[in-house]
Parts: sequence; structure tokens; C-alpha cells
Amino acid sequence: MKIALVSPYDFVYPSGVNIHVSSLERRFTRMGHDVRIIAPSSGNVSGIGGRFIRIGTPIPIPVGGTICRVTISLRLGPTIKSVLSQENFDIIHLHEPFMPMLCSAVLRFSNTANVATFHAFGGKPGYKFGRPISTIMLRRRLHKLDGKIAVSQAAMKFASKHIPGYYNIIPNGIDLELFSPDVSPISEFCDGKLNIVFVGRLEKQKGVNYLIKAYRQVRQEVPNSRLIIVGPGTRLRGKYEKEVARSGLKDVIFVGGKPQSELPQYYKTADVFCAPATGLESFGIVLLEAMAVGKPIVATNIAGYNSVLTHGVEGLLVPPKNEEMLARVLVSLLTDESLRREMGARARLKAMEYSWEHVAQMVLNYYVRILSEPPWKEHLPEVEAMSV
Repeated sequence: MKIALVSPYDFVYPSGVNIHVSSLERRFTRMGHDVRIIAPSSGNVSGIGGRFIRIGTPIPIPVGGTICRVTISLRLGPTIKSVLSQENFDIIHLHEPFMPMLCSAVLRFSNTANVATFHAFGGKPGYKFGRPISTIMLRRRLHKLDGKIAVSQAAMKFASKHIPGYYNIIPNGIDLELFSPDVSPISEFCDGKLNIVFVGRLEKQKGVNYLIKAYRQVRQEVPNSRLIIVGPGTRLRGKYEKEVARSGLKDVIFVGGKPQSELPQYYKTADVFCAPATGLESFGIVLLEAMAVGKPIVATNIAGYNSVLTHGVEGLLVPPKNEEMLARVLVSLLTDESLRREMGARARLKAMEYSWEHVAQMVLNYYVRILSEPPWKEHLPEVEAMSV
């Protein structure tokens, strides 16, 4: 099968969507399929070779405290038509079709089967400027969209407000070879202190401010502890660092952004992984990454997280924006080594259900279904979940 995977984001920069697309490409290629990734790019994309097709020059657009790197060119048509004619794909898989402009333009000129995956839940910054235009375009071309996938119930509920109809729910996957309990921890943090680790962009919705406030209480009860904050971000990082300095709080380490290849070591360094997001998360990929390394989780009880983690099994869920409860739960895990081991072991088992091999096969089965069946949308329920 010849497959096109289309991402609207600058493929030089890692993102959840780009990692998802790259992971599908690797698994499909291993299965013997002929795969191309189509995306804008601000530079050379390594590791894909001739399987990457650059369309569009991305522009960094500041939105909502972050940077959205997409192409907004209105002159992509001739290039897209040439690529589609030359490649003659059996199926085209569009990711984040609400984002301008590449996905909607590819859908416009496609003459083959088309599938879209919706990743986001509500507040993704780029949607604020991209969704109104892209929604109109998608509705105009809805008849050309043969299948819709959402990565979670939360993502499906958000997308269906704008594009109603049938959705398959196929989750994100996890690279179990990369995220493994066998990786080595960061040696400088292996000094006997109990490490709380956060991984994510330093954006308001990630809830790091609540974690820092909670850590003040944790530190009083567990003085032999440390908070390690891993993730990119400049504006809020400065604000958080000033807050830590003003309060005299010790052992809060900001390590900045790290490539995905280094993240397993930071997860391995954790005694407890904490994800205090306040909402608007479509899927808990960072939870899965920590779980795959065998770590217990403390996370907020929000859509996207509670669909991945079961309270009391792989970790503990707390209400969002509640630093007192967050601190209490962190202390309960930090002071119970046996419980941490039990939850970490169960977390690893749960993560194995989300292997990219399994997820890629689910997506491929959906392709085959679309290509082999007669028109079926009228005969299916509005939502069908494909369980992992």
C-alpha cells in the first residue's frame, strides 16, 4: 500500500503530532508499505531520506505563549498537485486538519481515499487562529474525507463540535524500545534524594506553578526530596525561577528542553512522575512515557489523563489547580517505597498495551476497511472506540 502521512507542522521541530507521524511511518515501512511524510520544513529532516516530501515554508507564529510553526502560504496548490500526481497514493492520512494550510489544501486536490486524525482538545494555541478558516474549508470538502480518527474521547468530543459524524478512536502509541525500564538514570541526581520529575512545555495549562506551590509543602514533610522540571519555555521559566528564588525553595532544578532520545533517562531518574496540567489535554502521552519506564504517576484528573491512568492502579489522580491535594498525594507516594514499586510495575504493563506496533496495526486495519468497503458512513454509529 502506498501511504501519505501529512503533518501541518515544521518537521524539523519535534512535537506530539510529528512524533506520531514519524512513528507510524517507521512501523508501516517495516510492514513493507511504501510511505511518504509530507510536511513543511525549515531545514533538513534527518533519518527519513527520500521518504520525506517538503511542501511549504513554516513561519513561527507566537500564539498563546507558545510558537506555532506552520505554513500559511496560499500558493501550495501547484506543488501539491504535482506531488499527488507523481506519487499516486492509495490513501492520504491528514493529521490535525484544523491547522492551516497544508492539510486542507492536500484534501482539496486529493483524488484518492482520505483519512484525518484529530489530536487536540480545545485549547491548542494554533487552533485559535487556524480553526475558523480550516473548519470552513473542511466542511466544504467533507465529502472527500472517507474516515476520521480521534486519539481519545476528549479529542473526539472537541472535533465533533465542528466536524460531526463517525470517529474511530485510536490512541497515541509509545516506543517501548526507547522508553524502557532498562535505561540508565541521570547520574548527578542519583544521590539518595527522592526525585519528583515533570516533563512538558512550560506553558500555563501544564500547571507547573501548582506543582511548585505543592512542592513547598512536600519539602516540609520530605526534606530529602528534589523537583526536576524538564521542558522548553523561556517566558514562564523565568517567572518560575524568580518565584522559587523569592521563596527560598531549595532543590528545584530547571534543566530546559531535551531531545526525545534523552527523556527516558529523566523518567528513569524519577521516584514519582508528576503531570499537574489544568486541562485541555487530549491524551496523556507523557504519562505513557513515564509508565513505560516503570514509574508511578501523580496526575490531575482531567480528560486525556484519566483515560490513560487508572486511579489507585498505575498512579494517583488529583483535582486540577489544587496544590494542597497535589502535595498530599506526592508525599503519600514519596514515603511509601513499596507502593511506588507496585504502581510502577503495573504502569509498565499498561504502557505495553499502547505499543506503536499495535497502534500502527489498528490504523492500517482502518485503512484496509476504508479501501475495501462500499460507502459505510450512513450505516455506522456516530462514535466507535477501537480499544487497545
